[in-house]
Amino acid sequence: MSTPTFRAAVVRTPSGPDSIEIIDIPLAEPGPGEVRVAVAAAPVNPTDLGVVGGFFHELGMINQPERTGLGWDFAGTVLAAGPGVDLTVGTRVAGVVLGFDRDFGTYAEQLVVPAADVAVVPDELDLVAASTVPLSGLGAAQIVDLLGDAPADGNRLLVTGAAGAIGANVATLAPDRGWQVTGLARAADEQFVRGLGADFAMEAEPGWDAVVDTTSQQVWGLTPVRDGGAFVSVRPNIVPAAERGITVNVLVTQSDGPRLGQLLAHAASGRLPTRVHAVMPLTQAADAHRAVAKGGTRGRYVLEP
Repeated sequence: MSTPTFRAAVVRTPSGPDSIEIIDIPLAEPGPGEVRVAVAAAPVNPTDLGVVGGFFHELGMINQPERTGLGWDFAGTVLAAGPGVDLTVGTRVAGVVLGFDRDFGTYAEQLVVPAADVAVVPDELDLVAASTVPLSGLGAAQIVDLLGDAPADGNRLLVTGAAGAIGANVATLAPDRGWQVTGLARAADEQFVRGLGADFAMEAEPGWDAVVDTTSQQVWGLTPVRDGGAFVSVRPNIVPAAERGITVNVLVTQSDGPRLGQLLAHAASGRLPTRVHAVMPLTQAADAHRAVAKGGTRGRYVLEP
């Protein structure tokens, strides 16, 4: 009798979108504390483009002799639960698979993940929209944790890339900690940024009490931050050296099922933006990567197995 399998997207020798392969992987049953999920939706993240292009292999962050799995966040339905798990079959969940050095990811028909890392998707939120929340939502929430409460002597926060997925979520969540947010983005994004409740800017003028740079190139560095202010980067490999008494932190996103549950509730109520540009089949993952690489798109490309 043949072993059941499922399809997943991987790269063996990363060289851009054409190196993405769809392969069959033997089905695994969940162990203690794990669930097996039928993936309904998996967004394409900029990080995936770096994996497929070999960027993280070159940095030494990936050493996978056979294959590297693609995809970070997902939403789907529980198919099976291991011992000690109270999620029932059929429960709609979302979660994130973190780390670079792995042979599977969320670009797959199924996956087995720790139950503690997933959260139940509210009935009001469809699974495609829910899939866009885990990575950018948890990242934004943890950036706000790094900032902490706004100090009494200055609460002006500049968020660069405020029209992007993480930036928009930071702009939404930071006021809960007392920050007065200004979002930096292109002129075409002004209405969206103001709709988040933030002020709007197109230039990173100096003097901000804190700056969160969610852009891929981190071009401004600490220049916009006042002496003694705070700076948070989203790129571990591009972190400016601290100067002028500025506190410098870098985001390293962690799984957090309970926190994800809160973020999904915010998304269901419309508080957190969930923007989907296009939904494409898993077999067109390479086309989705090419489209994301062109840039300029607001909203996520989401793959459906």
